[in-house]
Amino acid sequence: MLAPLTVPVTRTLIVAGALASRDYQDVHHDPEAARAKGAPDIFMNILTTNGLVGRFLTERLGPGAVLRALAVRLGAPNYPGDELVLTGSVTSVAGAGLRVALAGTNRLGRHVTGTATVALPGRVR
Repeated sequence: MLAPLTVPVTRTLIVAGALASRDYQDVHHDPEAARAKGAPDIFMNILTTNGLVGRFLTERLGPGAVLRALAVRLGAPNYPGDELVLTGSVTSVAGAGLRVALAGTNRLGRHVTGTATVALPGRVR
């Protein structure tokens, strides 16, 4: 089991993540537009979630860890004021690679689930 990573979901994180990934959809930066489309507030985009998952993996497996594959599925949205808790466990080891099952939860439930393949430098192939 990898140690959990807790990330405060702020309005700034949501907007900055959307801008950094060039996702200009109004639901990621305009509260009125998000409400008009049925959401209570702006919400995090999938690319920000992917980045946070990558951060989680490299912080837990070391800075030399190389993300080779990532497959995620989104669930409950992340809104400002939420706390995203990322968890994971190694499900298999093959040579220099690991397979990790991961999940992220917030106050509404599961935000993200998925699997990652990670290469670790220095492991015997």
